[in-house]
Amino acid sequence: MEPFLEGKTIFITGATGFLAKILVEKILRIQPNVRKLFLLVRASDTKSARKRFNDEVMQTELFSVLREKIGAYNLNSLIKEKVFPIVGDISFEDFGIENSEMFKEIDIIINSAATTRFDERYDIAMNINVLGAFNVLKFAKKCSNVKILVHVSTAYVCGEGEGVIQEKSFVLGETLNKNTKLEIDVERKVIEEKLKELEDQNLTTKEVTIAMRDLGIQRANLHGWPNTYSFTKAMGEMILGHYKEDLPLVIIRPTIITSTYKEPFPGWIEGVKTVDSFILGYGKGVVNFCFGDPNTILDMIVELANVLLWHRFDKTYKDLKKKIAMAIRLSELYKPYLLFHGSFDDANTEKLRMAMKEHKMDDVLNFDPSCINWEDYFMNTHLPGAVNHIF
Repeated sequence: MEPFLEGKTIFITGATGFLAKILVEKILRIQPNVRKLFLLVRASDTKSARKRFNDEVMQTELFSVLREKIGAYNLNSLIKEKVFPIVGDISFEDFGIENSEMFKEIDIIINSAATTRFDERYDIAMNINVLGAFNVLKFAKKCSNVKILVHVSTAYVCGEGEGVIQEKSFVLGETLNKNTKLEIDVERKVIEEKLKELEDQNLTTKEVTIAMRDLGIQRANLHGWPNTYSFTKAMGEMILGHYKEDLPLVIIRPTIITSTYKEPFPGWIEGVKTVDSFILGYGKGVVNFCFGDPNTILDMIVELANVLLWHRFDKTYKDLKKKIAMAIRLSELYKPYLLFHGSFDDANTEKLRMAMKEHKMDDVLNFDPSCINWEDYFMNTHLPGAVNHIF
């Protein structure tokens, strides 16, 4: 991997997100001879993009190990020489980028941009997770030297499957509910019509948001998915697989991503992740129990689904009906994961791990979950990390 990255130019979307930050730090630490890192950042101009990168990425504790290893001055020099925040938005064609010279330089594209909220507004989830993925693909096809496109999806595109869940690709238009037919253009039309209907009703922004969230869940359920997130991520995969032609494409399907295991140091995390919502609620004495199946296997990957469950029921809520409504909403959203009885087939990942071991790269890029003592990890790594970096 280190020789492969040497001299390469890598383009990363979702550059200020949790996963991308870890990726940037790892690349710079194991292969400082990477040629360039182009990082897509939503900002008004280049100066603002650079500032956002410095504030939201470089100033995090994540880079403390690298800073200590090579020195603050050398790290700043490395960043100035290698890292280039690019103003753009994944929802636009070519991300709004007009620099055609960049298209000739890029070797690797990693798409980690996504909205991971389970009940995101349907129009927003469509723009980012579906059309955004299509924009990434079209952008990649314009890059004359691109070697590979890596797309970060989610293991839960499978819906609420049971038994061994094979790692297979989606066919465009395929649904988990075999009695329906999925057409992405129809879904876009449904969104347009709903927005027009809501506009005619002169609703508040909050009321429109609630209606569009409900629409996403309804359309997802219609076609067999439990929520808007997994539904739109599945559609994104369909588009990539159908239109990629001869472009080398890798789709990664992580489960629940938690804090770092060892690198660059144990326990780094940013923001409240799925499992931490329950930990936080229990620690604050707000959540006394959790509805779920004790025999369910909670799949986690040490260090994606950036979903906030809730911090606590607001003490200002006087009306018990609001609490009940919120509890019901959360139960509906998390039921597919708390009662999940599937077992993911990870044969492809295992083959990759064995190849890394054969080339003596398993120490540099270790992703073998069997080496983790999960009780020790949670008690002595993840929980202390969550306390230090979140709470």
